[in-house]
Amino acid sequence: MLQKVLIANRGEIACRVIRACREMGIRSVAVYSEADADSLHALIADEAICVGAGSNSDSYLNLANILMAVQISGAEAVHPGYGYFSERSNFAEALRSLNVGFIGPTAEAIEAMGDKAKAKEAAIRSKCPVVPGSKGPVPSDTDALKVAEEIGYPILLKAVAGGGGRGIRRVDSPTELSGLWKTASAEAQASFGSGEMLVEKLVEHPRHVEIQIIGDQHGNMVYLGERECSIQNLRHQKIVEEAPYSGLPPRVRKAMGEAAVRVAKSVGYTNAGTVEFLVDKDFHYYFLEMNTRLQVEHPITEEITGVDLVKLMLKVANGERLPMKQADVEIKGHSIEARITAQDPDKDFAPSTGCITMWRQPGGKGVRMETHCYAGYSVSPYYDPMLAKIIVTASTRLEAVKKLQTALYEFEVAGIATNIPFLRRLVAHPKYVEGDFHTGFVPAFLQEGHG
Repeated sequence: MLQKVLIANRGEIACRVIRACREMGIRSVAVYSEADADSLHALIADEAICVGAGSNSDSYLNLANILMAVQISGAEAVHPGYGYFSERSNFAEALRSLNVGFIGPTAEAIEAMGDKAKAKEAAIRSKCPVVPGSKGPVPSDTDALKVAEEIGYPILLKAVAGGGGRGIRRVDSPTELSGLWKTASAEAQASFGSGEMLVEKLVEHPRHVEIQIIGDQHGNMVYLGERECSIQNLRHQKIVEEAPYSGLPPRVRKAMGEAAVRVAKSVGYTNAGTVEFLVDKDFHYYFLEMNTRLQVEHPITEEITGVDLVKLMLKVANGERLPMKQADVEIKGHSIEARITAQDPDKDFAPSTGCITMWRQPGGKGVRMETHCYAGYSVSPYYDPMLAKIIVTASTRLEAVKKLQTALYEFEVAGIATNIPFLRRLVAHPKYVEGDFHTGFVPAFLQEGHG
């Protein structure tokens, strides 16, 4: 087994990986910025190395400094968490050149699936349904107009190298296209270093459903059910996720799972990853993209399958075979995750920073917390606003919804603004309680005046 692992990330996901390492007898190395010295991940690791000043570019995205920390620590492998270097093939390649393991897929698989155009080609080769649209990157807004005329409006402009809701714009008419193209392309260039865009038909009122897969280095791969991720903010970023999708027919679950495995295997994928789909009201599904990393919402899959994904990632990276076959995967109960962020709902969800003066988190049977925060912790302006994740699990969806409502009302934070009041209203909405929602639910919820 690995002896020492460096976690090239921060916050709650770094804490998650550190705990898994400790349970497996692996020494953990945290990296932190000068602004993040009091983050829990830097305090609970076996070792911690400062990698720069407060901004991401100076620290967590400073490739030279991260690689130097790997060499100084003597870590045998690196877990990237999510975000940052987790989907950057050059990072995996750099580690390989240093003879250090990357706890994730190969650089080649990241390259193949990180490019949305190449990923779509892989899906087509794998006989997985795809959304109608351009066959590859579209060179200009003029070319985008031609594609839109062929497939019809509304369309979606999507950054080829995008993620996290950035570089995406809905276009309802030809007159909007040019301006939105320039905005989306510029945003993609600033966020991902590439302004290339795809054009796709917009699937109206879909469900966003993702399949968790994991494969070992011996050709074995399984899918671990699905997650329903349709509750998203105005920037297509997930807010509340569920597993399983309680309305999904078993035949569709099986077909999507098998399609996800085919797509992943087509690029020689290993370790954990997620294949994302759009599902329409008639349960037709379309390949959306593949995330070549652990997802923020992975705990709900762990809760309903009993599989510890982080430990399994470590074992697979160490060359071990998967301990299960597809027939062994069993889904039990229902789990929901809500993301707690340092954002002010009364100020159009503007980021909130400062010292947390009170942190009273929920507990009880079936309630799991993932966080790096505590009373006295200072929330910096440099990083993603996510503070914590509440994960609740029960035998039925309705029981899980009630448990989440209770947990949110028990959760109290002072000193900064959070989205907790907004989440309380959201999960109490009758349509959410009934499970009657789609990717347009939050915009409609806000239009009703519930923001």
